[in-house]
Amino acid sequence: MNRVNALLSAMTIEEKIGQLTMVTAGWAVTGPVLAGDPREGVRAGRIGSLLNLWGRDVVDDIQRLAVEESRMGIPLLLGFDVVHGHRTVFPIPLGEAAAFDPDLWEKTAAAAAAEAGADGLTMTFAPMIDVARDPRWGRIAEGPGEDPLVASRMAVAKVQGFQGKSLASVDRVAATAKHFCAYGAATAGRDYASVDIAERTLAEVYLPPFEAAVRAGAAAIMPSFNDIAGVPMTVHVPLLREWLRDRTGFDGVLVSDYTAIPELLKHGVAADLVEAAALALKAGVDIDMMGFAYEKGLVPALERGLIEEKHINESVLRVLVLKERLGLLDDPYRHGTPRSSGQPIPDRTALAREAARRSMVLLKNDGGTLPLSSGLASIAVVGPLAEARGDMRGPWSAAGRDTDPVTIVEGLRAALPGCRISTAPGVAVDDPDTKGIAAAVELCSRAEAVVLCLGETATMSGEAASRADPCIPGRQRELAEAILGTGRPVVVLLSSGRPLVAPWLFERADCVVATWFLGTEAGHAIADVITGKAEPTGRLPVTWPRAEGQIPIFYGQRPSGRPSNPADHYTSKYLDVPVEPQFAFGHGCSYGRIDVAAVRASPSHLRADGRISVEVDLTNDGERASETTVFVFIRDPVASIARPVLELKDFKRAALDIGQRLTLRFELKADDLAFLGHDLAPCLEPGVFEIAVGQSADPVHLTRTTVCLDG
Repeated sequence: MNRVNALLSAMTIEEKIGQLTMVTAGWAVTGPVLAGDPREGVRAGRIGSLLNLWGRDVVDDIQRLAVEESRMGIPLLLGFDVVHGHRTVFPIPLGEAAAFDPDLWEKTAAAAAAEAGADGLTMTFAPMIDVARDPRWGRIAEGPGEDPLVASRMAVAKVQGFQGKSLASVDRVAATAKHFCAYGAATAGRDYASVDIAERTLAEVYLPPFEAAVRAGAAAIMPSFNDIAGVPMTVHVPLLREWLRDRTGFDGVLVSDYTAIPELLKHGVAADLVEAAALALKAGVDIDMMGFAYEKGLVPALERGLIEEKHINESVLRVLVLKERLGLLDDPYRHGTPRSSGQPIPDRTALAREAARRSMVLLKNDGGTLPLSSGLASIAVVGPLAEARGDMRGPWSAAGRDTDPVTIVEGLRAALPGCRISTAPGVAVDDPDTKGIAAAVELCSRAEAVVLCLGETATMSGEAASRADPCIPGRQRELAEAILGTGRPVVVLLSSGRPLVAPWLFERADCVVATWFLGTEAGHAIADVITGKAEPTGRLPVTWPRAEGQIPIFYGQRPSGRPSNPADHYTSKYLDVPVEPQFAFGHGCSYGRIDVAAVRASPSHLRADGRISVEVDLTNDGERASETTVFVFIRDPVASIARPVLELKDFKRAALDIGQRLTLRFELKADDLAFLGHDLAPCLEPGVFEIAVGQSADPVHLTRTTVCLDG
């Protein structure tokens, strides 16, 4: 701190503001490209951070300007959206969440950090831990799904993977947990839109993942674009200062989202850029990303008396401390060593393949269509995603190259060298032309089996990619119905960044696999699973709707006074579709068969400081080794606040050989039975609690027991 304080005391007000200014290096993702060259601003000390610049040579050049030619010689922070891999692209986070494997989540983050560090980067704008329950919202692809416990565990795993034990390590980067907060609840699923939710929902669902990220040591947090009930997050003092800094103890850097501070004028809470800059700074936002609001507005804000220099000093101090923790004040060039070739590294390629295999969810497999027989002589691979190499990367994979991913066709040809594999797109994702359907049908009629590759393009998910109708787009339905009518065994692969509403497909197709966007090793991983080399083990981290009108949809809803009853008109249901989803949270098929039975909890009575041991017996009655994920839910049926019908409290994976029996044990604390009371403070009320265990949130397949919390 002595060195940091000495730097702070020697800086001019312009140089201090420079430390709070982040600009793009000329390649923009979310907004306009910077006009002009940032080098002069770096040399003058008016820029303290850059984003969207990577590669050892260019990083060293710009860092040299800051260190050797600026008056203070303070190195730059260099940030980038390393969301699901850097050079090696892993599955999109929503897909990776389907693995329900924190160890895997940490490994992929660590691998991405190593590649990013080798490219000179010191900060990533990840993990994205927004709980999302609306598949219309394109950014559902970037996050952990609908459940706050899953989001919290992913937050911890990703922060630990990115940062390791020391930020000063050359293979680690500062994690920026985003987007704080409730961005996934945007009105009507429209990106950047307003959020209006109950304080209870905010506290129970959207804040816990960020508290977990803080406790894991996240170096930075990014406020979201949205407002909550009229207060934009960029200036939300109760959440940024009172909850985040004071209550959770977060002492790291708050970095605005791209141009978020000047957007306060459009929100209607600031009259000019000076007011916007003052409001954001006083709320605790330390770095202004591409807004130029601090550069242009903070000095006039001082002159108007809207802020004091101490507010600037507080933020500058936090930025300098982060640079010190990263080791930049000791060795500004430590990241980017050794020189990055930009080529995938073999062990990371293997990890990408493993992650992609574990991310796929076998949604339906009637009649044992999968795995494909190794004796097949011919397969037709049709559909617009069959050879869509660049789309396999998914959204937010900017440092990965379009030429790197393995296509589905390539993966199958490598896995089945003795099989004749022919291909035709049939239709394009976003083209009304259907002339290719006839040729695709003819191709399929001559094949023994068909792999039908449907879905979205990568640009249809992610930021600014909301879809009012999250169906399978274009004329793909016509292609699918024609192919399903051939009578051939058909395996449908859905590539997407969200659940796709397609009840017609799930009614007609015997076999459907959600492959999401799987990254660099997509084709090989898909081939591994559908040929049976690997078991499909993924489980849905989101509830899959059967109709757009069900959205938003999630398993943890509160009970109604008139629960759905098809036999009673005046109950909570739809006239035109069932109330149940297409697939429940946690749903996923496999090639084996693992049964869950005999759930028991002990002790049956416990005190407020006690623990509960939950045991469940698993049996593999199938014909091959298999793996599953087991979920433990609770329900408090009588409480002073109506509780959700299910609340996830733990999950574990288990692998069983043929015929093996296994007892899986979970340990819960009495505190796990607590909830937020009328004052939103933790409340633990005596009574009987239900414990439900199963392989999904489908109530039909849950095994239940009870425990009693004594008063």
